[in-house]
Amino acid sequence: MSTIANNLYIWINECKQKNDLRHKFRPNRQNAADAQNCQKPKAVHKMSKEKGFFWNDPETYVFYQDWRAARISAAESAREAGFVEVQNLQNPSDSEKNEIIARCKESNLALYHAPQTQDLRHALRGFADAFGLRIAERHRSAGEAGVVALRETDAPAQRGYIPYSKRKMGWHTDGYYNAPADRISAMVLHCAVPAEDGGENHLLDNTIAFIRLMDENPAYIKALMHPQAMVIPENREPDGSVRPVSIGPVFYPDPDTGALQMRYTARTRSIEWRDDPLTREAVAFLRQTLERPDPLTISTRFKAGQGVLCNNVLHDRTGFDAARLEKSPRVMYRV
Repeated sequence: MSTIANNLYIWINECKQKNDLRHKFRPNRQNAADAQNCQKPKAVHKMSKEKGFFWNDPETYVFYQDWRAARISAAESAREAGFVEVQNLQNPSDSEKNEIIARCKESNLALYHAPQTQDLRHALRGFADAFGLRIAERHRSAGEAGVVALRETDAPAQRGYIPYSKRKMGWHTDGYYNAPADRISAMVLHCAVPAEDGGENHLLDNTIAFIRLMDENPAYIKALMHPQAMVIPENREPDGSVRPVSIGPVFYPDPDTGALQMRYTARTRSIEWRDDPLTREAVAFLRQTLERPDPLTISTRFKAGQGVLCNNVLHDRTGFDAARLEKSPRVMYRV
């Protein structure tokens, strides 16, 4: 996946040949199949070239305080910024793209609104392509043009999965369960049909979560940057295929630029956290921070034509249309 404002990245770890279990991070996709077999990714403590400090030990650098202040200020502004008006979703203008890119650079997300269009899937594909987002995930529900429809359904491939129900979805980043080669660095979430009741989304810049953890206890960051901090066990899909185990940190730097990335889920089932007291404390604090919620959280109930393009920020969803006996009309598209 290409970048938005130099802050959208994919990282993978590549196993060496035969039984050599040493790993290294590489910013390419040539050995994606081999990457799925990797067990213990190597920790990488890379300096952010743009910011001038190491993510795993930022408190020792004077640049961190400047960066912290700038990110909080940007998050405060993002809450009041509203939606970027996009006249043609499939082909946004240069000025519209520049505004969206600027917002992503400052706060990792940009809300937008566009007129409804008949061929919405292809329009969304064109919108994503305009920002260099390519298809990076082999998703069970990816339809035409690599667009995933999030709607209530009893289809065999989606049955039992919360995104395809009316139920609340906890805080997460997309693709947290993926193999390293398929990590999601950026995504578009677009409303085609809103729920009749509920279905509110909350969004939080990942760097704000990082800052809250740093403010509470800098050791929390080191714990969550451990290469085995979070494990998602393998999962057998309805078609018999197996999604391999996913092992890795919560926070990690992009191997090329050093930009901060995050993989996280608030789920309590089918997840294993590193058996370490500090890790458990860090996870508990992060969960409490998100549930409060954080004052810099953006809350929105998307209307038809509205959406967000983001650097895979933390997000959740409230339950919706609980009183309806029939299926909800709500449809959200994800690219």
